Amino acid sequence: MIITKNTIVSFNENLKYESPKEIINFILSIASNPIVTTSFGKYSSSLLYAVTSQKKNVPVVWCDTGYNTEATYKHASRLIQDLKLNVDIFSPQYSTAFINYTLGSPTYDNPKHQEFSEVVKLEPFKRALEKYKPDIWFTNIRQKQTEHRSTLDILSFSETGILKVSPFFYFSDQELEAYCKKHNLPIEGNYFDPVKAMSHRECGIHFQ
Repeated sequence: MIITKNTIVSFNENLKYESPKEIINFILSIASNPIVTTSFGKYSSSLLYAVTSQKKNVPVVWCDTGYNTEATYKHASRLIQDLKLNVDIFSPQYSTAFINYTLGSPTYDNPKHQEFSEVVKLEPFKRALEKYKPDIWFTNIRQKQTEHRSTLDILSFSETGILKVSPFFYFSDQELEAYCKKHNLPIEGNYFDPVKAMSHRECGIHFQ
C-alpha cells in the first residue's frame, strides 16, 4: 500500500481539502478488502451512503450491543433497506439480561465498565476483524467528538495496522446535517451507546 506510517502525514495534508466523495474514491482505488463500521447513530447515514454509492457490496459491520433504543433499530432497518446494505451484525456472546446480572448496568460509574466494554463491543468487533481481515476501515469519527479523536486525522492506522479512513473527519454537525439534507438521508438523534455512557467518552473500538 502506498500509504504508510512514513507517508500518511502528506496524504492527510492533501486529503484535507478534498470532499468525502473524492476521499472515498481515492481510497477505494487502492483498497483490497475494505469494510465500513457503523453504530447506526445520529449521522450514520452520511458515511453509509457516501461509501455504498461508490461500492455497493462493501461489508457493513454493525456491532449491535443489545442496548440500542427502539428508534435506533428502526433507523437501522430503514437504512439497511433503503441503501441495500450488505450488513453483518456482530453481537455479544451473552444475552443483555445475563450481562446486566453479571456486570451491572451500563453506567459511567460502574466499576466493571472495562469488562462490560470488552463483552458488549470489543469482543464482537475483534470477531468481525478476524472474519474480514480488512486493509481499509471506513468510519465516521470526527475531530471534535472526543479528546482521543482530536489526535487523529482523516487517515490513521489502527493498533493492528488497518488503515482507518474518516471522510467526514473535519465536518461539523451543521455540515453533516446539510449533507444529509442534500442527499435526502435520515438523521436519528435517539441513540445510546452503553460503552460510551457519556457523549464525550470514547466507545472503545477506536483504541484498537
